[in-house]
Amino acid sequence: MGSSYHQFCPVAKAMELLDERWTLLVVRELVSGSQRFNELRRGLPRMSPSLLSRRLQQLVRAGVVARHADGSDVRYLLTDAGHELRPVVEALGAWGIRWVGELGEADLDPSLLLWDMHRHVDHSAVPDGRTVVHFHFRTLPADLRHWWLVITPGEVDVCDVDPGHEVNVTVTADLRALVEVWRGDLTWPAALRAGTVALAGPEALRRALPRWFELSDFAPVPRPVPSAGPVRA
Repeated sequence: MGSSYHQFCPVAKAMELLDERWTLLVVRELVSGSQRFNELRRGLPRMSPSLLSRRLQQLVRAGVVARHADGSDVRYLLTDAGHELRPVVEALGAWGIRWVGELGEADLDPSLLLWDMHRHVDHSAVPDGRTVVHFHFRTLPADLRHWWLVITPGEVDVCDVDPGHEVNVTVTADLRALVEVWRGDLTWPAALRAGTVALAGPEALRRALPRWFELSDFAPVPRPVPSAGPVRA
């Protein structure tokens, strides 16, 4: 646990645990459904494994997370105390998307985007059987440019190496544009009209693809109406 604020205020006591770097993002991933260490790493791609391990140990000691081991299968599950942090995470995310709108280039991560998208597939809208969506981020370095989602009933795999299956639809996009679509800052039709996102494949699948994905949990959050500025006499 981090250093003490030496205040009896319960906000201060909570922040002694939660304001250490990455801690609340680990909780975010657990709230989002990740349970295994490698799943947590996929949702926190820029966090070192050693730091993730330390933060999990701290959360276990604090009673926020319980570690369950069944042989080599180790899962990290939220306790009652951990589940009570869900509205905290949701409120922070809603506040952040409403009031902290600017995204730097370093904030745009295809690994995190595809990991988040894979958790929001609407299986009832995807064709039966196996559906493969290839994502081509045209401006990224070669090792980050190509990603695949392999969607089967009840399961979605994220691949950064060609899985070898026939591709049903290819999404060619500027990473920023697809992130903005995902966050609800830009609509699919607007991105397609602008050419910052393009779809290739059979027409029926191209038309259907936006319905295959439920957007980020924070996409519906209302944004502030821009001020018209001071009224001049």
